[in-house]
Amino acid sequence: MGSPGKVLATNKKAYRDYEILETYEAGIELKGAEVKSVKAGRVSFKDSFILPKNGELFVMNLHISPWEYSTHEKLDPERPRKLLLHRWEIDRIIGKVKERGLTIIPLRFYLKKHLVKLEIALAKGKKKYEKKETIKERDIQREMERELRGRW
Repeated sequence: MGSPGKVLATNKKAYRDYEILETYEAGIELKGAEVKSVKAGRVSFKDSFILPKNGELFVMNLHISPWEYSTHEKLDPERPRKLLLHRWEIDRIIGKVKERGLTIIPLRFYLKKHLVKLEIALAKGKKKYEKKETIKERDIQREMERELRGRW
């Protein structure tokens, strides 16, 4: 996958709670003013996940705040939204989820050219002790960097 353009929103808890195995770039079916809300960064990834249904992938519990200046219909902020991927990508992802018991999670929204894209990942949930180890390693790394900066 190429480097993303401007990052609009990031799922910060995903990297703490899951071990990311593979990432994919997906389009997302947005309606009306939802695009403006996403571009403004008014997105919450809290408790969001991706569910395979009838050979398609849908993102669930992704909160996109309604655009207050919209004069058209008001949409449910947490409605299921269809992901747009190639058929072979969908089949591969669904196969890995069934085979290995992995989870599909959204990682971040970003712009690619003028289109809103969603980066999704096949992930494996971390246990509580693994989360603590990750935090400990990050703190040690930070401390080492401080020591190095202090010597120069």
